[in-house]
Amino acid sequence: MRVNSSIVCRFFAASTFLALMLTGCKKHDNPIDHNNGEVDIRLIADNFVSPIGLVTPPDDTSRMFVIDQVGKIWVIKNGEKLAVPFMDVTSKLVPLDPGYDERGLLGLAFHPDYKNNGRFFVYYQLPPRAGGPQMGVNWDNLSRISEFKVSANADMADMNSEKVLLEMDDPQSNHNGGTLAFGPDGYLYISIGDGGAADDVAPGHVTDWYLPNAGGNGQDIDSNLFGNILRININNGSPYGIPADNPFVGKNGKDEIYAYGFRNPFRFSFDMGGDHKLLVGDAGQSLWEEVSVVTKGGNYGWNVKEGRHCFDAAVDTQVLGSCPMVDNLGNPLIDPVIEVNNAANPIGGRATTIIGGNVYRGKELKGWDGKYIFGTFSQGFTVGDGELFMSQTSGAATWNYDEINLKSHPDDTGYFLRGFGQDNQGEIYLTVSSMLGPSGTTGKVFKLVPVNNKNDW
Repeated sequence: MRVNSSIVCRFFAASTFLALMLTGCKKHDNPIDHNNGEVDIRLIADNFVSPIGLVTPPDDTSRMFVIDQVGKIWVIKNGEKLAVPFMDVTSKLVPLDPGYDERGLLGLAFHPDYKNNGRFFVYYQLPPRAGGPQMGVNWDNLSRISEFKVSANADMADMNSEKVLLEMDDPQSNHNGGTLAFGPDGYLYISIGDGGAADDVAPGHVTDWYLPNAGGNGQDIDSNLFGNILRININNGSPYGIPADNPFVGKNGKDEIYAYGFRNPFRFSFDMGGDHKLLVGDAGQSLWEEVSVVTKGGNYGWNVKEGRHCFDAAVDTQVLGSCPMVDNLGNPLIDPVIEVNNAANPIGGRATTIIGGNVYRGKELKGWDGKYIFGTFSQGFTVGDGELFMSQTSGAATWNYDEINLKSHPDDTGYFLRGFGQDNQGEIYLTVSSMLGPSGTTGKVFKLVPVNNKNDW
């Protein structure tokens, strides 16, 4: 599963200093010490292939639905994983590379009135259509967002109910984004990556307004939907409607766009409480990973910037001397609130990619309310050693963060961290596996719990 930037491409680009980086990385000086360090993970379900997220429907069934990248959605009901998947689109998927792939079944969202209408939405990649981004270059896949309905059996989808909402001919296999979620406004939000390859430069990456860097889709708003957060109204229109206040309605630019300037916004979430911030984890290229608070019409910089720094598409392991602070429309390039050094950064780092998480709104972890929990996929390219971090949400331009030290895994999670989930009570879950790619059956779902909760042990 290629959740980040081009990990494979990056591996070769950074191989000369990889050993230095992985040995030179240091832990934060002030690790989180909530619950006196007595926090851990409790196994909820296992035997998944590549679980990349957990979603709970807005009903009173207390079920949890696990997105398995290989094409299945599984139900955890009354603490048990059901034997038959809720949905199986395996036969529809583009063939996945078991060693590493970012394609597959990537997103799931339940309609806010799912309890009554049974509508839900998924995002997945099919085999490519004929043609390509340029002569002699074929499309890699067809990315699709579809609506389905539940069957008469509440634990099984009606596979004949598919209604295709949106399709995109995708030029490369990586940087697909993939999160679907309903905002507090009732609209469906969709994260789409920049089309793939690296640096936002490849066939299918259009020329934008910023001439010093070749590319790219992140800064383009009128040629395609890549590199954006989309917002659509699925309660009217055919096949969907456009919210009247989307930033480019009646102007130059795609009407579906809510915010732009992203590389690979793989996981995002809305805060269940507070002011319901939209927090997006965006995978960096070779130097910095980032988390941003996303607002309507915002430009988040890629590929003019990577994190808070000027990006050089020609040599992506060095910082460009200068770059604009605003785009061609006069919109400021908004910096992230959290920046994490990438493992390929010459100054040191240990994140292959950022995994955006959730703001904790549960009751079990005392003192954690309002803390944003996020993580990293891994620290290198072969070992499952993703880490967890915590930051206090605020209105500040920069958020400090600290590592979460689990009691049973004080150095890291012990797995490739693929995603997060949150139940209707605000508790947070991790989806992990021991395999780099979508293969095997090492996938697991864990819950973050206090060690002193004896009911959890």
